[in-house]
Amino acid sequence: MNKTIAYFIFFMLIHCAFANASEKNAVNSLAINHSEIKLLKIVQDTLPKGFFEDNLFISFQNSIYKNRLDSIKKDVDLTYNTYVQKYIDTYINRKEHIGKMLGLSEYYFPIIEKALIEIGLPDELKYITVIESSLNPNAVSRSGAVGPWQFMYTTAKGYGLTMDTYTDERKDPQKASLAAAHYLQDAYKSIGDWLLAIAAYNCGTGAVTRAIAKSGGVADFWKVRPFLPVQTQNYVPAFIATVYAMKYHKIHEIAVKPAGFNTHTDIIPVNRKISISSIAKAAELDVNELLILNPSYKKQIINGTTLIPMPLVIPSVTNSAYSSLYDLFNGKADEVMPVPVLTGFNEPVAQAIVHKVKSGQNLNSIANLYGVEVQSLKVWNNLKSNSIVPGQTIHLSPAKKTDSIRNENSYVHYSVKIGDTLSKIAEKFKGVTVAKIKALNGLTNSAIIPGMRL
Repeated sequence: MNKTIAYFIFFMLIHCAFANASEKNAVNSLAINHSEIKLLKIVQDTLPKGFFEDNLFISFQNSIYKNRLDSIKKDVDLTYNTYVQKYIDTYINRKEHIGKMLGLSEYYFPIIEKALIEIGLPDELKYITVIESSLNPNAVSRSGAVGPWQFMYTTAKGYGLTMDTYTDERKDPQKASLAAAHYLQDAYKSIGDWLLAIAAYNCGTGAVTRAIAKSGGVADFWKVRPFLPVQTQNYVPAFIATVYAMKYHKIHEIAVKPAGFNTHTDIIPVNRKISISSIAKAAELDVNELLILNPSYKKQIINGTTLIPMPLVIPSVTNSAYSSLYDLFNGKADEVMPVPVLTGFNEPVAQAIVHKVKSGQNLNSIANLYGVEVQSLKVWNNLKSNSIVPGQTIHLSPAKKTDSIRNENSYVHYSVKIGDTLSKIAEKFKGVTVAKIKALNGLTNSAIIPGMRL
């Protein structure tokens, strides 16, 4: 290949790339794909060494990625640099994973977008769930974080999510997204920069605030980055690269993978306690699909009441199926028991009373084993920390003799208002003390915030 042809190919590729950049559709701009970059690489490799300096090729390729990110209409600054490029290279080569995320996003992203719009937050924040959980509502981390937004127990409580015998709203895509939106809003108000607010979602607002102070006081993620935990240093570049990979998946020949369940759904209120198995039978639905769509119900039981109906998400069904569900909800159809969830000892959770700690176990693994919360185990066993030892007996439910924790049906729920304290709330209810409220809600201190549900 002679010099003239090489230069012609090189500059034609540049011309095509930047001509496309002027198109209105951001996703199609700079639509030079891997085939074209491979051609450029062939040109580079064919010519004598040094004819095209490596940095010329790299600079051209990087300018494509940068302009693609710049062309995305956004409120969050999608900065391009070598840290971001490293993750872009990783994600565009993980075609199966990104394809799966694209398929799942067709169901989960509209739910998340609705919550973000309600609070008035940038649309791009929805991609945090891809980093956090790979859009898996049942995801549980080693540290005990749960759900698509990976909420820890205490943080979830603080933002109004309910975790009780039957429900873990950290797994509810709609409710968890609303809570996450409030968290991100608070982080942004405190810090004033979206990339740092995203960093705060990973390591906490306090850690980011301290890092800003160490960096000289400027709220700029890239200046603050060296002072953040290593995981958080990589978290934001990974977030930006995820936005890129999912926006430009077609250019990189990444195909959308089916979600694996029906993404066209309806929501109906359930005003009685009933098993998901009964609902599946009545409406002739796949019980596993119902469990995917309703991940927050721990025991496969919807514990609705006339005062507090609970939402049931179902695939769009026929009128006859709705008629069958109506009969079921009004006691005119047979019910079936939920499929028992077995523990590691092949024993139904409901029958287990105590657990003897084995070597290698911790509170988090035990909580996951029996479908309860770590904080609940601490309250039931009067534990001041997460430390346990092999041979120790752990109670899996409240002690029967105490009146501080009653049957769930006898609870009165209260939403914290501005100016409330635990002592003020206790005064509103006869026979209630601050200690009792803290025990009922698994609170380790008296900190409460408006909107929190007690």
